Amino acid sequence: MQYEKAYNFLIDKLEQELPSWLTYHNVTHTKNVIEAAEHLATTEGIYGEELTILKTAALFHDAGFLENHQKHEELSCKFARTILPAYEYNDEQIELICSLIMATRLPQTPKEELAKYLCDADLFYLGTAEYNNYADKLYAEFTKSGFVKTESEWLIKQADFLATHTYFTTTAQKEKNDLKRLILQKVKTKVKSIQSHSHKPTFSELVQDSFFMVSGVILAAFALKGFLVPNHFFDGGVTGLSLLVHEIYHFNLAIVIVLFNLPLIVISFYSVGKSFAVKTFLSVILLGIALILVPDYALTEDKLLISIFGGVFLGIGVGLVMRAGAALDGIEVLALYTLKKTSFTITEIIMGINIFIFTIAAMRFGIETALYSCLTYFAATRCIDYVVEGLQAYTGVTIISGESEAIKYELVNKLGRGITVYKGERGFLPGNFDVSADCDIIFTVISRLELRKLNNLVHDVDPKAFVFASTIKEASGGIIKRRHKH
Repeated sequence: MQYEKAYNFLIDKLEQELPSWLTYHNVTHTKNVIEAAEHLATTEGIYGEELTILKTAALFHDAGFLENHQKHEELSCKFARTILPAYEYNDEQIELICSLIMATRLPQTPKEELAKYLCDADLFYLGTAEYNNYADKLYAEFTKSGFVKTESEWLIKQADFLATHTYFTTTAQKEKNDLKRLILQKVKTKVKSIQSHSHKPTFSELVQDSFFMVSGVILAAFALKGFLVPNHFFDGGVTGLSLLVHEIYHFNLAIVIVLFNLPLIVISFYSVGKSFAVKTFLSVILLGIALILVPDYALTEDKLLISIFGGVFLGIGVGLVMRAGAALDGIEVLALYTLKKTSFTITEIIMGINIFIFTIAAMRFGIETALYSCLTYFAATRCIDYVVEGLQAYTGVTIISGESEAIKYELVNKLGRGITVYKGERGFLPGNFDVSADCDIIFTVISRLELRKLNNLVHDVDPKAFVFASTIKEASGGIIKRRHKH
């Protein structure tokens, strides 16, 4: 094996041909890995042919970056199989070198003893005083490739990776684990510092929220004054209760809606957040003003059209306000407050309140009006769901695979999603009921837009993986589906 000649050839090629944006996976990294691999191996008594094979694997482990940064391990092996025969490496030696290279693919899976030295050498910097320097270079590279977009996202990925990483060799564990733990604590502190600062909306976000709020209020007022109020129809929630009081006692609808929502806004200040409460207060006040300014004008007398389109316009209006991080109807806040005092779910509480409203409406204004009002409420809630969730509706995905470690890495570090892992058994197939094996059952929550990407990631790792998804209808601890944190 002519290692020195192969070294001179490849190092020169890396210096000349690697893209300039590779600030971490450059020729310096390759040299560092070779040095670290040799240090770890010789410390533990590895010499001769084994050491040469290890150093050659370190030399070629990132050669694939010459062609593409994605799946570079496979490309590195392809490159090694092409180049190394000219430097008197036989097929068996080359295949061992490729096996060592593939072991460095994250999550690292060393099978041979030599692979453990290469894996530790590849991530040797995690436990060194130069960690921050190398992390900054890796962040710049990942930003360029689109793997991460913000510094906060990068810090979270660092913390996750450091927390799950393990050195395989005794020497690396002794020399690097203590400092790596200190580095992890520092990174976690930075993450907590970022997360503790509330999100300050940008000017464009404020403009967008204002547009949603004003548009939502106008549409809601249009639905109430153009469809529901002139025809004595009702809705559910606080709006329905306000309409009921307006019809029975003839109080001003604008004042009733504002008064009924005020206590719920106060509750939301403590249970949801200041931003949510302030936006909701402004939205309710704007709705009250709009109801005063907009005259009653029945656009149609067809009860079916009134119930459907009155609900549609009201639902779109309420949904737009919710997308701005507020609410026009405080029923969800009331349900959350009641939830803390009872064993009922939010859905059951809201249903109970609406049953009360529609029962009173049926007794006072007739069964037909109450039934049409139920249809109005149904149309409004469906439109709210569509406007708020849209394509961002969340989906729970469960994955069962023999390659769970690799899939976990892909989901966390490439899809950017948190995961939950259950311990289970897979197998028990017809005809082979007695055959089974322990496995990790992975669960994660994604948006509908991400489902295809997740399926592709899983398929690349394990085409035989069992994947099934289900729509998430309700999550404990939430109030409404909204984009902003309050």
